[in-house]
Amino acid sequence: MKLIVFGATGGTGQQLVTQALAQGHAVTAFVRRPEMMTTQHAALTVVQGDVTAAAAVAAAMAGHEVVLSALGTRGGPAVLPDGTRKILEAMAQAGIRRSLWVSSFGAGDSLKQMGWLAQTLIVKGLLRQAIEEKNAQERIIMASGGDWIIARPGGLTDGPLTGQYRVTGPGTRSASRRSPAPMWPISC
Repeated sequence: MKLIVFGATGGTGQQLVTQALAQGHAVTAFVRRPEMMTTQHAALTVVQGDVTAAAAVAAAMAGHEVVLSALGTRGGPAVLPDGTRKILEAMAQAGIRRSLWVSSFGAGDSLKQMGWLAQTLIVKGLLRQAIEEKNAQERIIMASGGDWIIARPGGLTDGPLTGQYRVTGPGTRSASRRSPAPMWPISC
């Protein structure tokens, strides 16, 4: 299967690329800074571009079957909602319906699963802007009409493989970035 990964140079994005390649998929990593892409593989293509540039996203999207996004926030002006719109528009133009999006625990209705202290100090305090962007992103994805999955992991680590997941609510789970099973099994 041909996959395109947005946010491929972050910790989770790198694991998406590595795990997809290990499963035998052809992967395109869409990145702002190619020098940050540490993985090299015969089935990996690295495309430089900005997720807010519609033409660049559309050009990279052609020929793919599934979109994976581990886009994060940049800490400045909000680009996540705009970038998500550009990805979804390019998917529609290319006829791609399947997508998997990494959001964050605390976004959307997962906020209710957190204790008051975590909601107040972390989500509404330290991570307020990032969670607001993730909430906006999720609303855009949910309105898109495609076949999508939104994962809301919390506390991902770069620790050793454990293979153990902690379920935090119906249909959700937490894991390390390096879980031995793929975060999302991708099959035809």
